[in-house]
Amino acid sequence: MDLLKDKTQLLSFAGGIAVSLFLFFVNPFGLQPDACKAVAIAALMIVWWVTEAMPMPAVALLPLFMFPLLKISSIEETSKAYSNPVIFLFMGGFMIGLAIEKWNLHKRIALHIVELTGTGGNKIILGFIIATGFLSMWLSNTATTMMMFPIALSVIAVMKEQEQQSGNIKNFAAALMLVIAYASNIGGMATVIGTPPNVAFVAFIEKKYNYNVAFSDWMLVCTPLALLLLWSMYLVLTRWLFPNGIQHSNSARSFIDNELKQLGPLSVSEKRVLIVFVCTALFWMFKDVINKQPYFKLDDNMIAIFGGLLLFAIPAAKDEEGKRSMLLEWNDTSKMAWGILLLFGGGIALANALEKAGVMTLIGNGLASFSTGNGLVLIFIITVVSIFLSEVMSNIAQVIVLSPVLAALADALHLDPLLLGIPMTLAASAASMLPMGTPPNAIVFSSGYIKIKDMLKAGLVLNIISIILITAFSWWILPMVMRLLK
Repeated sequence: MDLLKDKTQLLSFAGGIAVSLFLFFVNPFGLQPDACKAVAIAALMIVWWVTEAMPMPAVALLPLFMFPLLKISSIEETSKAYSNPVIFLFMGGFMIGLAIEKWNLHKRIALHIVELTGTGGNKIILGFIIATGFLSMWLSNTATTMMMFPIALSVIAVMKEQEQQSGNIKNFAAALMLVIAYASNIGGMATVIGTPPNVAFVAFIEKKYNYNVAFSDWMLVCTPLALLLLWSMYLVLTRWLFPNGIQHSNSARSFIDNELKQLGPLSVSEKRVLIVFVCTALFWMFKDVINKQPYFKLDDNMIAIFGGLLLFAIPAAKDEEGKRSMLLEWNDTSKMAWGILLLFGGGIALANALEKAGVMTLIGNGLASFSTGNGLVLIFIITVVSIFLSEVMSNIAQVIVLSPVLAALADALHLDPLLLGIPMTLAASAASMLPMGTPPNAIVFSSGYIKIKDMLKAGLVLNIISIILITAFSWWILPMVMRLLK
């Protein structure tokens, strides 16, 4: 078995190098030298990520060596990606999650959720989809995942303690982790403020065409689409890819009740962690209202770090020996998923290099070649390219670069720019196959309950469903709504 594993790893390692060298020396797409080098390294990293030839965080460090070596970018410029603001959002969120786990607050919250939804596996998953999807409509998808992630981990732990012989806890855990990430991404599609790509596209439309995309108008089209995608995701994950077979049982209900009784009332330390958690969530929710004052401006990253720092400054209750510590000590961070921070940094570095090399512009020009074809085919192609491109590119950078390209294409074809821009923007938030596709994907992958093959399998199916639904809504529903609003 070990020999087979070694051979597979060696083949994966060699395969990544072979694909990279082919793209570099043969240059089948006729790219400029800088673009060719960037694409070759992108292929190497993706193959090694997908096949797990090396640990994923280790692969994420390749740009720090390869980019300066091949003169794609300097070490100073490349290293900036590993200190991107969103990485500190992860860090602050992980710290809050560690404190929730340290003081056992996660178990209490999980027990109450299972008590509310019932002990059936699919009901718990549906409850998380509804809660996560709704929160993501108003919060950033990353902040939403950060809030739900530690709670989901504790629910899995509770269900393991009361594992049924007929149930599949492994499938339950994988599905629950995936729905948190996917529901965060999909829920964000429903509103203009739900995810940064939506904000970026609407800002571009307002600036270029002096056209205000109303909050309610966006919801009229995108909320029904998001609901359909959430329902499709629930069916695919629970009934097809990861059926868990965990049924409601009276013994499980008794177990939950007994566990809650044993926990007793909230301890002082739990209360203080809960206050930090709730305050952080409230700041995320009402950030835009707070920012209307002229003295300072908050963003999700600052709020997450502030919440994390508070945990090191607020004392916990005294222990049995009368000693007092803080809610979080630095030693506690040894449990943090540092590898995920490197993984996302590597993804950002790769995205920056591809954008700088002009790969995005080439893709936009490629889309223009379909401009003489059928409008439905054009929307379909745009959606396909956008959704798979976002698996390896920053979705916000993707929308910023592609928006003017598609606007020019729409003007040339005498089409409403929303008809091409909205499917591109929605698809940019639907990346489901790779951990670095969106921040929520990376967060749940750090749980250890999801293998890369699981995310690839589920993500491919959901990408196909997303392509079909986004194309259909953009071609049939969007024009109807636009006519009604005129």
